[in-house]
Amino acid sequence: MIILFLYEKIFKGRDYQKCHDFKNGYSASVVRNQMSYGSSENLFEVAVLKDNEFCYDSPITDDVVGWCTAKDVRELLSQIKRL
Repeated sequence: MIILFLYEKIFKGRDYQKCHDFKNGYSASVVRNQMSYGSSENLFEVAVLKDNEFCYDSPITDDVVGWCTAKDVRELLSQIKRL
């Protein structure tokens, strides 16, 4: 599986941000910060992007996906790659 990493930032403490770019034109933003869904439980939030814009009409979701475990994130990345 080839994933190009656009950027990765790890902030103080448990904040996390990473963007995965796929050859199909989709990207995924994976974050964990005080504003993301699930952060209080040390979980991640994933957003689907198309052509570097948030995509609210993908077959995966019409919003961000919050409260994701690392396993959930891996599955969502795999689904986005296959779009």
